[in-house]
Amino acid sequence: MSDSSQSDPNALVVQVQDYHQRTKHRFEGYAKGPETLDWDAQPAPFRHFKGVLVVRLPRLSEIPTHSPVYAALQRPFAQLGQQSPLEPSLDSLGAWLQLSLGITAWKSYGPDRWAVRANPSSGNLHPVEAYVLVRGFPALSDGLYHYEPEQHQLELRAVHSSVTTSHPSVAVILTSVMWREQWKYGERAFRYCQLDTGHAQGALRYAAAALGWTLAEQTHLGTATLARLTGVDRLEEFPARRHPETEREEAEILLALGLDGHRPTPLDAQELRALADQAQWQGVASSIDPYPMYQWPPVAAVAQASRSEDQPYLDTPPLAAELPPQYPDSLPLVGQQAIQQLIIQRRSAQRFDPDYVLSAEGFRVLLARLQPSASVPWDTLSHPPRIALLAFVMNVEGLEPGIYLIPRHPDLWADLQPHLSNQYQPEPVPGFDGLLRLMTTEPLAVKRLSRSAHCHQDIAGGSCLTLGMLVRFATTLEQEGPSAYRALYREAGLIGQLLYLEAEAQQIRGTGIGCFFDDPVHTLVGLEGMSWQSLYHFTLGLPIVDSRIETTPAYTDDLSATHDA
Repeated sequence: MSDSSQSDPNALVVQVQDYHQRTKHRFEGYAKGPETLDWDAQPAPFRHFKGVLVVRLPRLSEIPTHSPVYAALQRPFAQLGQQSPLEPSLDSLGAWLQLSLGITAWKSYGPDRWAVRANPSSGNLHPVEAYVLVRGFPALSDGLYHYEPEQHQLELRAVHSSVTTSHPSVAVILTSVMWREQWKYGERAFRYCQLDTGHAQGALRYAAAALGWTLAEQTHLGTATLARLTGVDRLEEFPARRHPETEREEAEILLALGLDGHRPTPLDAQELRALADQAQWQGVASSIDPYPMYQWPPVAAVAQASRSEDQPYLDTPPLAAELPPQYPDSLPLVGQQAIQQLIIQRRSAQRFDPDYVLSAEGFRVLLARLQPSASVPWDTLSHPPRIALLAFVMNVEGLEPGIYLIPRHPDLWADLQPHLSNQYQPEPVPGFDGLLRLMTTEPLAVKRLSRSAHCHQDIAGGSCLTLGMLVRFATTLEQEGPSAYRALYREAGLIGQLLYLEAEAQQIRGTGIGCFFDDPVHTLVGLEGMSWQSLYHFTLGLPIVDSRIETTPAYTDDLSATHDA
């Protein structure tokens, strides 16, 4: 994996912007993708390493009821972030990984069977792989482990020389098998890999909070350092039959755990490189796709252009509020589900009840939860907020159907406002803090508008509301470099994970939408050029569940089979 430092940063920013333009969906045509799909030859959803030591992790169903881990996970979701840090153990480590990256259920319909995971994924293709770096951890040798969710186990990929330490440490490095998304989505796949990384980061943060731990991204660590640390640059151990890119993993981000409940100490790039160089490596990766039908060179090109270099660690000051807003007494059932149950039951809605109306109080809770703060999940980020939200409101109590804006932060609003069309006179909406009205219209009109903007999908017009994530794009890339392209998508994915779980807390459901017409969305509010771009959309409402789909437990010895209802 080559360092992007060998190229001109300004030229790389232009390359990233060109990729973004190239992969937009337009009314006159979608981004380039495969012309046909062989559904019987999908990329392997799980990666295994052959010839490695395997450590079986305790499953949630095996945690004793008298265990502090069990008690922590039965607390109401409303109390997330209030747990004292639990002692590190295989039980707590296993719970953290199962609630963030593990399988939560198996679904089947006729001859088809697929896994549902705690971290959602575009097309349920799951490009994200995770490597756990441990030192001084009970019952585990120091080293790098690949997390294998199919059996909920760790595979010892690299043995590190042990160093006596009084404080155990854990970090997780996320990588992307980009071919899993390219197989279905072609050139646009890089976008979805970054969104999925953000969703996984959010899932890891929520699961850590359930155990009283913190999680902080280490963006000062460059791509080449992470590739060396995870061994994904050891290409001979990722053999391919036809095209090497089908088997490769792209290093994305390292996230450090704060096992004592405090922000973790930043990791040093030189020390991590030395650790990898002195490691005893073992294992060969299983195949993802031995017989790919297509190639998508723009994905590999933008991946290389957006790689980062090692940088000095910069401590960012926390945002103002220390605690998230409380769920109001007027909604007595909201957030009262057990943390474990709420995370396990998270699903992506496939259809919505078009007549369901989200309560005004429920929407106010959602608005408050979307405001950046120094609490979960925003405290995992290493930069200030960079995303404002465009809301297509269809069915929300106390709001006329129309287009609204959620700026989320004064600095974002100050930057976005001059770019909006002069036809809009944004005005605060009484009773809904943080919400600005752009335009109102007939209910059927906004439903049609939302549906047509989202690739003509009914799911975007039949819900209560649909949100578009607008990011300060060109300025961020110019100031922070091409690797910020990944960070913007990760932040969008993190917001998506919050929306998934907050929807479950309100006993509704959400769905991420990756297919939308980019520039028509911008034109709708008068945005021109590359100053602000929409990266990800999300819709929420009351789901209509297909009872024909059978649900069985994540792991065969957990519980009896059930059906969705």
